[in-house]
Amino acid sequence: MSLDSPQEQNMLHGTETPHEDPEDHSHYRWYHKAGAVLFAIFCFELGVFLLVFPWLDFWEQNFFATWKPEVQQVWMNAYFRGLVSGLGLVNIFVSFIEIVRLRRFATE
Repeated sequence: MSLDSPQEQNMLHGTETPHEDPEDHSHYRWYHKAGAVLFAIFCFELGVFLLVFPWLDFWEQNFFATWKPEVQQVWMNAYFRGLVSGLGLVNIFVSFIEIVRLRRFATE
């Protein structure tokens, strides 16, 4: 194994430590935290909407439900509605993960 520079050799033997910039550390400012909170709220609201809306009567009264007969069959299918509700559950899960991540960085 060949090391090209003396700095690499010193780092290998532990005689020199790499220079650490303060910018390398993950430092979150208020707008990072505000963005994370807004993202979590958005994901939660979208998730609740996607979870509930396919099972309401309004689901049948939109553009896609009356667009083409082939699309209407898929749109009204219970499995498709379940798929959309599943996407809602994924969005709710993402919002909870974002809140946990935000709480972990808030304590540091």
